[in-house]
Amino acid sequence: MKVFWSIACVTFLILAGAAVWMGGLNQDEGWYLYAANLVARGEVPYRDFFYTQGPLMPIVYSAFTWIWREWGLLGARIFTLLIGTAGLVFAIALARRLAPEGRRGTAGLVAFLLLGGNLYHLYFQAIPKTYALAGFLVIVGFYLLSIVAVRGRWALAALAGLALAFAAGTRISLGMLLVVGGLWLLGTSRWKPLIAFSIGGFFGLGIVYGPFLIDAGAREGLFAAQAYHAARGGFDPVWTIGSFSRLVRWYLPTFVTLGLWLLTSRAKGENVRPSSFAFVTLAGFLVVFIVQMFAPFPYEDYQVPIMGLLTVAAAAGFASLGGVPHGALQAPSAPSCPSNLSNPSSLSGFLPLLVLGMVLASSFGSPLLEEWSTNGKDRFWSLKKEAYELPQLREVARRIEALDPGGTELLTQDLYLAIETGRTVPKGLEMGPFSILTDDEWRRLLGFAKSPIAAMSGYAFAIEPPKCNERPLERQLEYWGILKRNYEFVERVDAFGQNSTPLLILRRK
Repeated sequence: MKVFWSIACVTFLILAGAAVWMGGLNQDEGWYLYAANLVARGEVPYRDFFYTQGPLMPIVYSAFTWIWREWGLLGARIFTLLIGTAGLVFAIALARRLAPEGRRGTAGLVAFLLLGGNLYHLYFQAIPKTYALAGFLVIVGFYLLSIVAVRGRWALAALAGLALAFAAGTRISLGMLLVVGGLWLLGTSRWKPLIAFSIGGFFGLGIVYGPFLIDAGAREGLFAAQAYHAARGGFDPVWTIGSFSRLVRWYLPTFVTLGLWLLTSRAKGENVRPSSFAFVTLAGFLVVFIVQMFAPFPYEDYQVPIMGLLTVAAAAGFASLGGVPHGALQAPSAPSCPSNLSNPSSLSGFLPLLVLGMVLASSFGSPLLEEWSTNGKDRFWSLKKEAYELPQLREVARRIEALDPGGTELLTQDLYLAIETGRTVPKGLEMGPFSILTDDEWRRLLGFAKSPIAAMSGYAFAIEPPKCNERPLERQLEYWGILKRNYEFVERVDAFGQNSTPLLILRRK
């Protein structure tokens, strides 16, 4: 088993390093960190600047702005990965708790492999979006509930409610987990823990959302943020099916282990079943999964914070296969199966090996690695990136600093550039390409911008929130014309940032 843990740790370190350094830029990274900077300056989300998620992430991250002020986006990614790694540790611990006696080591190892060996998962645990913090709070909440399931301690139930409330304060859709936890405690007649869980949950929600609901301006902005999400509208079954398909692809080893457990669960005796709480974690995953799949555009990465719940249940159930009675899993017609597969001690070593093989094949064969190192193809030829996107961002930031030494403001909608250069952006652009400005506001901003340098990529003026349709080309050209009257061309950076669009660096005349 030590050999498997060693391989798993090395795999984790390699993939985590790749996710941090090679991982493609994401526009959201910039505006999440920028929101934290604003909170650190004393501004209030929803009231002083527009923000579309729960308020907890910028509040928490506001205490650590010195990290990206000193080390830029690289520092922010490493910090975020540390939060994700803490969540991974709790996922391992929860998988061990859910596994049957004698199979806990295998369950913890399988959980580590499935999450810590998943390049896609690690990428979204590294980039500073809400997923790492939300996933950490979710898994901590369910870990505490798993102890309550056995010992019934009301204090831990209260802390579980608090953790899940904070998760809902990070991503609002995760509030459904409070319902799942409450219904489970109610259904199992754990009255004191139920009361404590409810108190912890309501107290946590009050701490997170209370100040914004009391403040009239913040309350209006909070409700406007929800209208922003709803404005994209509609339900596209083709998009939804595609989202689910991609989720299965990114987490294929997890879904395979889950399927193997569920398909063979009837063959197992009572002594080898995982804890019944494993089904509570599955219920938590399913409820939030369904809610998020009914979003107008349910991107598969929305599910990342709850994939820990699915994975620990799959790991605990899959590890219990090591106790299958003699002959239950024998497949004599399959020559690739070990001849002593029905031997529990042999199977306990075969199961991690099977998962390890799936994980290595999935992550080291991931299309992400190609996506991060190339810009597709030009007919026969692959277009290799001259640099990974994060190092490229750092180089562009150095060029901007050379043009404007010690500058404090940058006109851009690529907020990861503002973070990397340590600059602010004009008021109204706090959400980068997703900022809502009227036509008059755009014309005023561009006509009177005082920023010494402008850095405009293919995202500039292109997205028209809140529906996020493409802004009419004629209007985009009008904005470029206004900008041209005040700024002169300095240089063009090809294939820059998310999805590799051209970046124009301009200097005020």
